[in-house]
Amino acid sequence: MKLSRWFKPVVFALCLVPLGWLLWKGVAGELGANPIEVITHSTGLWTLNFLLITLAITPLRKLSGLLWLIKFRRMLGLFAFFYASLHLVTYVWLDQFFDVHAMLKDVAHRPFITVGFTGLVLLVPLAVTSTRKMIQRLGGKRWQRLHRLIYVAAAAGVVHFWWLVKKDITQPFIYGCILAGLLAYRLLAWWLPLAKPVPAIAVRRAANDQAAG
Repeated sequence: MKLSRWFKPVVFALCLVPLGWLLWKGVAGELGANPIEVITHSTGLWTLNFLLITLAITPLRKLSGLLWLIKFRRMLGLFAFFYASLHLVTYVWLDQFFDVHAMLKDVAHRPFITVGFTGLVLLVPLAVTSTRKMIQRLGGKRWQRLHRLIYVAAAAGVVHFWWLVKKDITQPFIYGCILAGLLAYRLLAWWLPLAKPVPAIAVRRAANDQAAG
């Protein structure tokens, strides 16, 4: 318990490192010939990183027995939304200069933008309802159902990346495999209790753990 409290500000600071690195490179003039592309790619990549790290918390917690890991899931999920927002702002402001007509035309001709924007939109209700008060207001079961949208958002992020790169799909393929593994674990964890009767107390405990996260 004490370890998780001490470690939380450290994790928070580490989550800001990618942004700090981008800012430092920008000030130093080391973003290359196309700085907008570098910023867009970096913020998009870190959005995917944080989405997958957030999804990895539950398997890591259950397999390792480190129950305190659940305390970092909300923060990591919010950082995924934070970097996704920076990714969108970079496109709307630095790339398109708030030109709505150009953006609509871009969306019509480049479907990967539509998929990426869909993923970001799905993250909005998750960020808004991430507090304990919202969990209590929605109720544990409804809150859990709503937050399963993160699976769809992560899948949209992988597809967005895959369609973007066109030729060398190595990176998006790796992200897709990691996401597939995380989803497969959840399907297996869901199926096993159905195949084997579980005591009522274990069911209640599992529900409380998920609502707390």
